[in-house]
Amino acid sequence: MRSPRRTGSPPGEPRRIAYLYLLPGFLVYAAFLLYPLLRSVQLSFYDWDGLTLGRWIGFANYREIVSDEGLRAAFGHALVLIVFFAVVPVCVGLVLASILNRAKVRGLPFFRTVVFLPQVVAMVVVAVAWRRVYAPDGSLNALLGALGLDSLQRGWLGDYALALPAVGFVGTWFETGLVTVLLLAGMSRISGDLYEAARLDGAGPVREFFAVTLPSVRGEIAVASTLTVIAALRTFDLVYVTTGGGPGTSTSVPSYEVYHRAFELGRVGSAAAVGVTLTVVILAISLLINWIGDREAAS
Repeated sequence: MRSPRRTGSPPGEPRRIAYLYLLPGFLVYAAFLLYPLLRSVQLSFYDWDGLTLGRWIGFANYREIVSDEGLRAAFGHALVLIVFFAVVPVCVGLVLASILNRAKVRGLPFFRTVVFLPQVVAMVVVAVAWRRVYAPDGSLNALLGALGLDSLQRGWLGDYALALPAVGFVGTWFETGLVTVLLLAGMSRISGDLYEAARLDGAGPVREFFAVTLPSVRGEIAVASTLTVIAALRTFDLVYVTTGGGPGTSTSVPSYEVYHRAFELGRVGSAAAVGVTLTVVILAISLLINWIGDREAAS
């Protein structure tokens, strides 16, 4: 007696098909990201100038990151930029998005486009424009002079104390629009019934914000924080165009140190160690932000 014909796919066939679809993308990912990353890890254990034969030195390049005052300062500057690129834009974006969402401003799509506009401009273009703004004869000093505040005029990017905050302010201007748009999208999905229930309980605008709005956009805050923190830690073009790491080393950051050591000092191994360390720091902070966001959402 002939056995009935089986219908449907064999066990495991859908999984194999999925792997076949994912394989080309994974190969591209491995060729352009995983391999260079692993190669950088390998080079970080060598003293190599990029031309002659490298010499194995173990963890000496990583020990230099801890012992070298300039490299420690560069990572410290990156942490300062996190405040300007991430903390301030998230706080300002929360306030702006909450006001715009509550007020139901007319022409909101146009406003979203305007505040998001810096994101579509290349950072090099942004840096060139702001370098001109901060110049001794630039528009910022001209504005201060017109207001009678001549004593505040200075070469902003040449001031040891103010150069890093000046660069950080550009990051705040650049990232605030992105954060505001992300938070506006999250707030638009909040049910009006939640606000109505809060008002029936006697909640005012501030209490509504902390009781309804803020908990409802934790996911968007986590995404915005992750994107802006990564932008702060890997910023290179902004620093390179505006200050070149100066004056002195007051605005040097890890990504600039990678370029400086590899292409100007010929210390490719040291540059690779800085790059690997920066990658680990970015990954650790991103995982921490997402862990905190998931934990808050679960609670």
